Amino acid sequence: MVLKTFGWSFAVTALGLVAAVLFGGWTAFGIVAILSILEISLSFDNAVVNAGILKKMNAFWQKIFLTIGILIAVFGMRLVFPVVIVAVSAQLGPIEAVDLALSDKDRYQELVTDAHPAIAAFGGMFLLMIFLDFIFEDRDIKWLGRLERPLAKLGKVDMLSVCIALIFLMISAMAFATHAHQHGGAHVDKSSTVLLAGVAGLITYMIVGGLSGYFEDKLEEEEEREHEQEEQAERSGKPRSAVALAGKAAFFMFLYLEVLDASFSFDGVIGAFAITNDIVLMALGLGIGAMYVRSLTVYLVRQGTLDDYVYLEHGAHYAIGALAMILLVTIRYEINEIITGLIGVVLIGASFWSSVRRNRALAAAEGEDERAGAASAA
Repeated sequence: MVLKTFGWSFAVTALGLVAAVLFGGWTAFGIVAILSILEISLSFDNAVVNAGILKKMNAFWQKIFLTIGILIAVFGMRLVFPVVIVAVSAQLGPIEAVDLALSDKDRYQELVTDAHPAIAAFGGMFLLMIFLDFIFEDRDIKWLGRLERPLAKLGKVDMLSVCIALIFLMISAMAFATHAHQHGGAHVDKSSTVLLAGVAGLITYMIVGGLSGYFEDKLEEEEEREHEQEEQAERSGKPRSAVALAGKAAFFMFLYLEVLDASFSFDGVIGAFAITNDIVLMALGLGIGAMYVRSLTVYLVRQGTLDDYVYLEHGAHYAIGALAMILLVTIRYEINEIITGLIGVVLIGASFWSSVRRNRALAAAEGEDERAGAASAA
């Protein structure tokens, strides 16, 4: 089971490390290994949240997530995205940006750092909305009951999460503007850029999340209708394609997953520049890490881990909230990527341990009930 799920990840790891040695020797090997570990540690919460969405999709769309999805994740976010950042911020063409990334790495890193406020605002707002919508929803299972019960009551207020997110965005934009002013004009005031990028992140979340939510609500009706059509097609001898059977719901959930993965990868891409500004080594290291995140997502779905450890999803969303706040804070202050990764690991670890304790308590209660039943029967 483990080899089947993680086989491609192991293969990509071997190829990536060999490519690193051929490209830059054993130093490059070490850098790629460190970047892979960084990406996995920063994105473990991503895997947990992805698993919660992926388990609602059929086998076809799960396979699409592992094929086309991984191409988008590795080549799109870990290779093309850093180049696009430079192209947009420096107003260069794509070819010029690639040439700059390969020939003038210091200038390339400077341009990416300059674009960081906009990236942090976009990703921070998208992730913050995910967190707020989660904690404001009234759920049957609560991890931190004293906190989650009153928040669920507050969540009945319409558009509360949007209002709170916009307040955080305004604070972040003003903090960045003050930071620029205090440096005597040494930095360009990008408060308007932060506001624009943050609003774009909010709009992206509302469009993609809204569409996926709408079609998720219609999923049961869609499945019933498609089942009828499949039976009719089989009777006529013309089976329908797998794409048609997947339905609109799966497509929009897939789209939501890709945007979610992109937002999660912001911190990994930016954090990678603290280790290297070589775009080739960055793509290799982050790409290997992204493969493991994908494999871990599928493993969680197939093993039913989220059903067995019911607080894992809570821990992952609290980690998302922490990451969102960290991204917004990094508009002004630098925060070490190790701290970012550790916060996520600690929160998910705590939720896992709480789930284990809950399962033990339930098992003990069931054992007592069985013993009591046996005693009364005797």
